[in-house]
Amino acid sequence: MEKITRRALLQWSVTMGLATMAASCVPTTSPVSDMDAEQPTSTKTMGSSAPVDKDRPTATPAATQPKPGVEEATATKLAQSSATREPSPTPPEAAYLAAVHGSDPEAITQRAVAAIGGMERFVQPGDDVIVKPNICNANHSFEYASTTNPQVVATLVTLALEAGAKRVHVMDNPFSGTAQRAYERSGIAEAVKAAGGTMELMSQHKYVETDIPEGKDLESWLFYQPILEADVVIDVPIAKHHNLAHLTLAGKNLMGTIENRPAMHRNLGQRIADITSRVRPQLTVMDAVRMLMDHGPTGGDLDDVKRADTVIASHDLVAVDAYTTPLFEMEPEDIGYITASTEMDLGEMDLGHLDIQEIEI
Repeated sequence: MEKITRRALLQWSVTMGLATMAASCVPTTSPVSDMDAEQPTSTKTMGSSAPVDKDRPTATPAATQPKPGVEEATATKLAQSSATREPSPTPPEAAYLAAVHGSDPEAITQRAVAAIGGMERFVQPGDDVIVKPNICNANHSFEYASTTNPQVVATLVTLALEAGAKRVHVMDNPFSGTAQRAYERSGIAEAVKAAGGTMELMSQHKYVETDIPEGKDLESWLFYQPILEADVVIDVPIAKHHNLAHLTLAGKNLMGTIENRPAMHRNLGQRIADITSRVRPQLTVMDAVRMLMDHGPTGGDLDDVKRADTVIASHDLVAVDAYTTPLFEMEPEDIGYITASTEMDLGEMDLGHLDIQEIEI
């Protein structure tokens, strides 16, 4: 098999990252909880097709509508936080999507990000970065595959800081147990602290009713404002079964950015697509190191866990979900939020014409 080198690619990415600095907002001051909580030299290209030159998607938020009682100055600040930088083009030789297979979660995460252009493609010096893993419950450690692998999360924190991020916050809003306990139980708090990142407890007062300009079913919803204000959002789901949505993948992982989630379950597929249109992560990294094949979203039986030793990365959230779905012997068309997101032009579900690199290390 052909050996791949990325030295020239990474050098190009650093140059582009420094050259494309643009205006960014200053997020509202937020209390955070600081929880006391080798790249291989050669790889094998398993498959690829003609490269597609496509800009990375960036958040395009509209002005927000504050809750009653929010001062006018606060509303103005939220509206000003909508500024976004110009998107950077796909670097030469970078894959549209990379799926990397190997036994070391850190190494395959590094390799997947490098294959799509490197972290410098997404994070520029001085950026405020939010990493959004799945830490949905405090019931089980990551071995049970209901929460994202801590090594995958920590590796992304390290890469973002190395790319020049001003700070990297990691957060989720669990539906079972306290956030602090879930952060600790998942192993993510300890790993993120060691990597130099900060765990943030998502404060209730920072959820603000926010317009969804492209929404088909939802016109607005309560979003956690720091996520909309961040320069870069990295979506890091774990691939797992879900009893209602069939699968929890990258799109559904964004439900952790909103409040009043039970009300989402009416017309769930379209509503997930609607919130995706508002958040629009710049980078999506799928943790398929361990996959929960049944009894999701919380699991609890190691017999339901399949070791796949895979990480999938792309700027295109929909493409990542479409690639992951067959790992569960399902098709993208079977997942409502994948088809709804495709119909809204939020990403590519048809992978046949994309440059996809499948790499073994």
